[in-house]
Amino acid sequence: MENNNSQVTIHMVASLDGFIARKDGRVDWMETSDEFADGETMDPGFVEAFLKTIDCYVMGSRTYETALRFEARGLGWAYGDKTTFVLTSRELPRTRDTVEFHSGDLAQFVNGRLRPAFHSIWFVGGGVVSAECLRLKLADEVRYSILPILIGDGIPFFDKLDRDVALHLAEVKAYKSGMVGLRYEVRR
Repeated sequence: MENNNSQVTIHMVASLDGFIARKDGRVDWMETSDEFADGETMDPGFVEAFLKTIDCYVMGSRTYETALRFEARGLGWAYGDKTTFVLTSRELPRTRDTVEFHSGDLAQFVNGRLRPAFHSIWFVGGGVVSAECLRLKLADEVRYSILPILIGDGIPFFDKLDRDVALHLAEVKAYKSGMVGLRYEVRR
């Protein structure tokens, strides 16, 4: 049974030219910043309160491996104590109790398992997973955090889509760091 109050969000941080990682998976360019005097400040209290509104995360195996590398470098686990579902058919290390692995039909997983159990479901990577989520008409919104850098080549935010996906711009925010946050609602 589908929870009609649930919301599936695709969120990605990307370069201005639309890449979420370099071809080899590195995201070293994410440490860039700029100064935009008229931008908003990301108040830590606001960020903490916002993150509490997310009920679970869904990601592909390469995004999970990137998160594990960040954690190994002492940068912490970005997903807190929230349940994190990793879409994979590979054997991967499970480093915490909140991580669950899933392989199989994505639509059945989202509509049969996630929507009934969670209100705010966030897909956080990668490009293949995001495109499949859109192809299957599972996403309600897309959030695109654009960093002030062009990297020229890499892994695109979305893998190839088989059709146009109409969006409605719902929110734009510019931050002092030079990042721009866009929120689009997926038109049905």
